Amino acid sequence: MTNAGHRLLWTIIALVLVAGGAAALAAGHGNLPGVDPQAVVLSTGLLERWRTAAPWSTVAAAVGGALLALAGQRLLTREVRRPGGTLRGTLSHPGRRPGRTRLAADVLTDALVRDLTGNPGVRRARVVLTGEPPHPDVWIRVDLTADATAAGVRDHVRCAVRRFAATTDCQPAHLDVTAHIEPGRP
Repeated sequence: MTNAGHRLLWTIIALVLVAGGAAALAAGHGNLPGVDPQAVVLSTGLLERWRTAAPWSTVAAAVGGALLALAGQRLLTREVRRPGGTLRGTLSHPGRRPGRTRLAADVLTDALVRDLTGNPGVRRARVVLTGEPPHPDVWIRVDLTADATAAGVRDHVRCAVRRFAATTDCQPAHLDVTAHIEPGRP
């Protein structure tokens, strides 16, 4: 699933939870028409059916809860792990003539890191490529010296990404640049 798909899924889950909480709060304060705030939560008929179906009702509730917990755990582990679709191994790109160009993705990220650290204001750089080769997402983190100018580094990063796009024939679909500035000496 793409990053946008994950954001949409988490947004839907959040909206459902907020709507459920708001409905319960409104019912508890008597603000919903047709709902008595003093009424019991479970009707006597539902409680009777629960007791009649025992122990299978408890087993069904436990299995349903375990499946819901497993689904939540799988969704959470997918969100916490590294970005999916990292360009590892070989980048394969069709050329204008018959054949394909193949290049290790690590070579591309190392080249972009070397290009970025060519500026004296950039102490370290880290690059991660994710997504599909024609339009990958590029994630860059640069650690800057205290005396680096923001405008100069911004122009340097822009030129380095432009060179990367021209060299690989892969225009980044998304570019995320994070800059960390070292504190100055007193």
